Amino acid sequence: MNKTPSVAVIIPFYNGAKWLERAVKSVAEQTIAPAEFIVVNDGSKAEERAALDPLAQKYGFRIIDKSNGGQGSARNVGVAASTSDYICFLDQDDFYLENHIEILVGNLPENDLRLGFVYADLHIADGDGGLVFTSSVKEHSPSNPKKSLIDLLKSDMFVLPSASIITRKAFEAVGGFDEQFMGYEDDDLFLRIFRSGFTNYYVDEPVTVWCIHSESTSYSIRMCRSRFRYFMKLSSQFPDNPDRGLFFFRDCIAPRFGRAFLSDALKATTKKTADKQEVVAILQEYAKVLRQSRYVRRKLKLKFSLVAFVLDYSPPWAIKVMRYATLSTGVRRSLVT
Repeated sequence: MNKTPSVAVIIPFYNGAKWLERAVKSVAEQTIAPAEFIVVNDGSKAEERAALDPLAQKYGFRIIDKSNGGQGSARNVGVAASTSDYICFLDQDDFYLENHIEILVGNLPENDLRLGFVYADLHIADGDGGLVFTSSVKEHSPSNPKKSLIDLLKSDMFVLPSASIITRKAFEAVGGFDEQFMGYEDDDLFLRIFRSGFTNYYVDEPVTVWCIHSESTSYSIRMCRSRFRYFMKLSSQFPDNPDRGLFFFRDCIAPRFGRAFLSDALKATTKKTADKQEVVAILQEYAKVLRQSRYVRRKLKLKFSLVAFVLDYSPPWAIKVMRYATLSTGVRRSLVT
């Protein structure tokens, strides 16, 4: 490309002052600077919000304040406040490698009027930024770039906004992030962009460090709730259609989410977490949806119904035995197939 495209970097911020400087510093040190740099404060506590002003002066970003609405809502507000043709997101606890923008911009295809997004590889780290895995995308999602609806439904996409560049045209065409989600909003966005006929490209080079820790959304009850909402949304949009020989729910959606609901319920029950009843109730609702399907095998329906019942009523020692059993490959496979 002869002219560097205009890029907006948007960071949603919510009570994350202890990580934010690492994130904004990584943006400020990019080999190609963004045209716009915005941090959206999503209703943080006053003491957390106070950390933004000195960082904004030091690193040159714009602050937008809003009431709490979740990460998707904050991202949408940031995009609406920007004008650049391309959008890069960054979560407050992650950070860019120094050539993040340069690599993604350098891999924008020319003359693709239906370009949706370009995404790249990433490193996985702990909360302190110490690397745990390098070049992780292909290990978790071997199908790149995304070409098949079946692949997008049967497993998590592993396309991170923090490792992507999205065209404003595609983002606005699908209405941005679905704000009902506080987890899985990423998969939902990229699936809708794919379904709307936009193209995507994969860069086999890491551009971001994704930090996973106990305070991440991935570990929260909000993620469990959001996972169930996304499961229900996909179940509604992609029902089984025997006339066309398409069994999206039976073969893709149900197995994918069953594994996660089972894992969440086992962990919450054995650890006796405060949200144990809600997490088990989600598994019970999943089992109920299975029972309502005409095409899911009866054996699988019975298994999940039984597991949900046992987790709700059995003594702790029985739960531990069940969790140990499900960790073995054979039993785990029998629960989800």
